Amino acid sequence: MAVQEARDGTPAGAHEGGCACGDCPHGAREGHRRAVAAFLSRRDEFAAGQGLPAAVAHSASASRQWVSEELTQSAALVAERGRAEGDAWLAGLARRSAGTVWAAVVALLLAQSLTAIGADWSAARTAGLLAALIVAVALSAASWFHRARGGVLAPVIGEDNRLSTSRAVAAGWVLFVAYAVLVLAGRLAAASGHRERDALLDGLRLARGAGVVTVLAVVCGIAVLVRRVVGLRVLAQRLQKVRADRPRAADLLTDDSGRGAFADLQYVVINAVALVFAAVRLARRPDQLPDLPWGLAVVVLISAATYVAGKYAEGGRPVILSVVRAREAGDLDGPIRQGDDIEIRGAGFVPPGAQGADRLSRMTVRIGTVHVHVPLIPVTGGFSNPTDSTLTVPVPADVEPGRVEVQVVTAAGVETNRYTIDVTE
Repeated sequence: MAVQEARDGTPAGAHEGGCACGDCPHGAREGHRRAVAAFLSRRDEFAAGQGLPAAVAHSASASRQWVSEELTQSAALVAERGRAEGDAWLAGLARRSAGTVWAAVVALLLAQSLTAIGADWSAARTAGLLAALIVAVALSAASWFHRARGGVLAPVIGEDNRLSTSRAVAAGWVLFVAYAVLVLAGRLAAASGHRERDALLDGLRLARGAGVVTVLAVVCGIAVLVRRVVGLRVLAQRLQKVRADRPRAADLLTDDSGRGAFADLQYVVINAVALVFAAVRLARRPDQLPDLPWGLAVVVLISAATYVAGKYAEGGRPVILSVVRAREAGDLDGPIRQGDDIEIRGAGFVPPGAQGADRLSRMTVRIGTVHVHVPLIPVTGGFSNPTDSTLTVPVPADVEPGRVEVQVVTAAGVETNRYTIDVTE
């Protein structure tokens, strides 16, 4: 039987859960949604003690290991579908971002037309529209060249596939200053007299726009500095970073785990207010660079210093504080032996943004020379193991009795300190 084709010429059988077209019912988004639903259903089923095969149901350790392996495989499928959805979403973002840029140009045209009612159409309005067209064409070209990486937003997406707050703020100021200079250039090109041209050139003097130039230099420098600081802290294992499936607008105001971050929030808000003020000054005085008052410029600089300090303060290396023998109800107290479960207590075991099962399943514990994968223990709505402060793993039979070192390796690849325990026969 002939293969039925879709309207776009793609074979209908190719539109399965893993395709990246993003436009069909069986596209990447639908595939990811179904994989997540199947994983959650299976996790809650195991948490309720259901779905265990009879061969392992009699042994607590065997059933725990079997459940962990099943959830790990299901989580790997969810992660694969998530990456496919992220790639499809980025490809569509290029079109949406370019459309947003041209929608802003149309909005500017409407605003210029409405404000021109009852007043003459000035050369400043024409220069503003031409500057907006030039900026839109440049951004559209950049969006096409980076269409697989988010279009216009590609330069502000960090290496961890999240929107970078420092880059977004710097990009906002760069675009605004470029637009302001283009407006002055348009007015200078249309000027007919020497006196008018001299006045426009005088508007480009540093004394006129010292506040804007200072803020621009600071935010651009911070964008470079923060990237360097984060990179060095990751290499030094002082900061844990895991890659996100796709960037989100909330990344500008939150940390990697999705919680609101004060340093990022105040940096975005204050710079947004300063940009609005500078835009109003440009609209009122289009014959010179926006004169940002030094009081407002100092507020932006204080916000920038707070943001950088927050980047230096965040993170930290995971640490083991203690290791004890895990005891079930009714068990006798005793030393750690081969086959026993040990509970590792500490902090920072789960990196920000690594709360998903696919990330948790990558955690390992080095006991002597043996690497033990941390089992996933499901409960309704989540996992009881591992957590950010405790891990429970069995001591394998391959571990030689005596003094051995325990070390946790997180999903971000960061190693904790070594903790020595005694294993008896």
